[in-house]
Amino acid sequence: MEPATPTLPDDDVAAIDRLGAIYKELSSELSKMIIGQQRVVELLSIALFSRGHALLMGVPGLAKTLLVSSVAKTLDLSFNRIQFTPDLMPADITGTDIIQDDSAGGKRQFEFIKGPVFANIVLADEINRAPAKTQSALLEAMEEGQVTVDNISRPLPQPFTVIATQNPVGSAGTQLLPESQLDRFMVCVVMGYPDAEAEMEILSRQPRRALLDRVQPVMDKNDLLAMQQQVDEVYMSDEIRRYIVELSRATRQDSRLMLGLSPRASLAVAGMARAAAFLGGRKYVAPQ
Repeated sequence: MEPATPTLPDDDVAAIDRLGAIYKELSSELSKMIIGQQRVVELLSIALFSRGHALLMGVPGLAKTLLVSSVAKTLDLSFNRIQFTPDLMPADITGTDIIQDDSAGGKRQFEFIKGPVFANIVLADEINRAPAKTQSALLEAMEEGQVTVDNISRPLPQPFTVIATQNPVGSAGTQLLPESQLDRFMVCVVMGYPDAEAEMEILSRQPRRALLDRVQPVMDKNDLLAMQQQVDEVYMSDEIRRYIVELSRATRQDSRLMLGLSPRASLAVAGMARAAAFLGGRKYVAPQ
């Protein structure tokens, strides 16, 4: 099934080499802050380059929030953090219209005040502590890249990615996410405890706030948008597409699963496969 290695144009070779260098720099910068989570960094990078959203799952204290803020800084992207709580309202996420005095005309008029969702990377911290009503504020943003308030749709800045953290279900104050919300995440990344050597290194380092100041950007949003476009152009054969469809259909026919993969999930698998191929130095998708 794996295609023969194609002969790539010089521009494609240069693009792949550049992405490989950027990914190495990205990993190097993040290693200043995050130790022993290389697989997590790899999956987050794949999701970002394939325009996806990511769900980080793990117990408190594993530096999930620190990881996301560090990713935003290394990519030189605007970043907002939303702390999800049971009393958080949808308008606290999307923004709302407020009455403002017009100093020139002396009249009052409504002005839209943008919420924290208007950023390149949005950290939905402890997302499973908020009820479904609040979760609904992210559904349109994650799927369509816009928010609608009072019948007016406003586009979100591009690139746009939601990275959410989730404590294990069963922790005090947590609840299951709605299926419609889960389906919008491209990947769920489980963060585990570091090994003993990694934890020893964590204890020997400077305070994390001081380390964050040392993290340097390795690219900007225009570079990321260009890389996302190049990932979209990675070749995928009909045989690979059929393979993805068969994988998805197998989950729908498994009686042990309440819900199988949706067509949106199939698209997510294809997108991540393209990004993984590109990070691996190929302009075509292989079965692995």
